[in-house]
Amino acid sequence: MVDLESEFVRHINCENCGSSDGNALYSDGHTHCFVCQYRTYENDSTPVMTTRHKASYKGHGVAIKSRGISEAFAEKFKVYINGDELRFHYHDENGQVIGAKKKTADKVFTYEGETDGRFFGQHLWRSQGKQIIITEGELDCVSVAQAMGTWETVSLPNGAAAAKKSIQKNFEWLQGFERVVLFFDNDEPGQKAAKEAADVLPPGKAFIARLDQYKDASDALKARDITAITQAVWGAKPYRPDGIVDAKNLLNVITTPTPPSDYDYPYQGLNDKLHGIRLGELVAVTAGSGTGKSSFCRDICSHLLQKGERVGYLALEESNRRTALGLMSPVVGKSLHLGEPTAKELIEAFDKTIAKWNLFLFDGFGSYEPDVIYNRIEYLASGLDCKVIFLDHLSILLSGLDGDERRMIDQTMTRLRSLVERTGITLFLVSHLKRNSGDKNHEEGARVTLGQLRGSASIAQLSDCCIALERDQQSDNQAGGTTVRVLKNRFSGETGVACHLQYDLDTCKFNETEAEESFDPTTDF
Repeated sequence: MVDLESEFVRHINCENCGSSDGNALYSDGHTHCFVCQYRTYENDSTPVMTTRHKASYKGHGVAIKSRGISEAFAEKFKVYINGDELRFHYHDENGQVIGAKKKTADKVFTYEGETDGRFFGQHLWRSQGKQIIITEGELDCVSVAQAMGTWETVSLPNGAAAAKKSIQKNFEWLQGFERVVLFFDNDEPGQKAAKEAADVLPPGKAFIARLDQYKDASDALKARDITAITQAVWGAKPYRPDGIVDAKNLLNVITTPTPPSDYDYPYQGLNDKLHGIRLGELVAVTAGSGTGKSSFCRDICSHLLQKGERVGYLALEESNRRTALGLMSPVVGKSLHLGEPTAKELIEAFDKTIAKWNLFLFDGFGSYEPDVIYNRIEYLASGLDCKVIFLDHLSILLSGLDGDERRMIDQTMTRLRSLVERTGITLFLVSHLKRNSGDKNHEEGARVTLGQLRGSASIAQLSDCCIALERDQQSDNQAGGTTVRVLKNRFSGETGVACHLQYDLDTCKFNETEAEESFDPTTDF
């Protein structure tokens, strides 16, 4: 049983509606939220509706000088002072008082009477008109009415946490107004609630008002800044769902010069085709097994590091030692991962390379939950300000998942694409190929096409660039080396062979040779 003599202790968050100051904790352990009207007991976490008593007018309407509210508007909205409490009276459609929200000086809220979810002040207005202004709280409502004069103004009954539900509850009534101005608090919960509420209303009806200098309308009126309130209402922006942009507002975007690229590749032929490396792009690198995808990515990475760029490298199929040695080798011109270099050689190589680089590695050889990898990429981008990140490779990222491979790749590529867009990084993603159905395998130098990317078309669809490496690993004649072919180029549309690379085993360097396009009647029609 609840002790009827229990005393208020403090405000706590309401788990039911999210209110930060409307939920009261009492000395006997029970809680009561005066926003959503739910109660919990000390030994029972199940919320139940409170019992309410019949409401009536108590107190009288007087000017609230500290808030800039006149006696006339206090009386109009039936905001009464009764002893040490402020009472906001709620009415039915006939203007009869049905409930009262009470507020003490130390922000203890209680409620008496009944409520049907109607807005505070709703009884004052017809169900149609040019404009209705909806505020987050009762004081804001009266403050806006005071500033605006005769314009229809109401308040949410249960604050921002229940804004969407309140709009849904009163949707039919709001339909009669041409313009619904949502004038919520200028904080994160208030603006979030405004967008959620606007989504409920028909397109073009919702407008969002915002104060720049004050938390809410009540604070603005307290400062006697009526102009701020009126400008916020008449300057309210029409709500557009995320993703919809008025093209007329793009002048600054269009006229802002952007460089053709942010970085260059270490190979001129690839630069000529792709016009360099750009931030905000996802670049897929693919080839048959053992063709040199990782070495190719490490070469690009070393090139960027030597230019002073901040780079993240997640090699999920090899140790950090192997990755580090692979990055160092082409710079010092020595195969550090082969043979047994001395400690002195390794220290000298380290001092020339990694000691001077802004390089960050992922210490996680093997299979990891995808969420862990996404989190680490996000941290490299946002926490460590890495502009370019390499992920080698996609199949390992998926190995910790169960289910259809195609669906998993679709989901993974969507998340990676979103991450690139959100952070503005360049992400190099290594992807495998499915087995070629022709006479030759990719390990024998078969030509690579977009349709051969393993698992899903989403890799090609969501990538800005696709680079393929072709090399016959079994050929006795290695003069042709590795062919670098651009399969997709969203920036300029230029595709085809970019260059040929010769890999020097002694120095671990790729040496570029001029590309010669060849006609293949089996694929070029």
